[in-house]
Amino acid sequence: MIISSPNRIFRWGSRQAVEFAASVTYILKAYNPRMEHTMPRAAIDDSKRMNLRVSPEAKAKLMRAAALKNIDLTSFVTQTAVREAEAIIQESEVVEVSRRDHALIMQMLENPPRANTRLQRAIAALPDSL
Repeated sequence: MIISSPNRIFRWGSRQAVEFAASVTYILKAYNPRMEHTMPRAAIDDSKRMNLRVSPEAKAKLMRAAALKNIDLTSFVTQTAVREAEAIIQESEVVEVSRRDHALIMQMLENPPRANTRLQRAIAALPDSL
């Protein structure tokens, strides 16, 4: 697969082409509400390098912020991106409830209510293996 941009021509083997196609598909699905939503998968990349394209203004702003923190640009961008990634993961995986709701949830887990007729029918309709 060959992809050209104003500054470079990229020649990728089949693995990189598949990874690129998967990335583009994921981005299109994530930002296009009409496309089918799927569970996001963990990004797997065995490379330790990551390339970003930013406008000169954005790069200048990032460099200024890194200088104010007395760290190099790579460390600044990495620390900031990892912090944001952790916040997004935390937000999607953790449910915060009040003390009252927590007590109610624990009570229902320890003493679940009896299954009504509709629930019993639904359970009976499930396949033997999920």
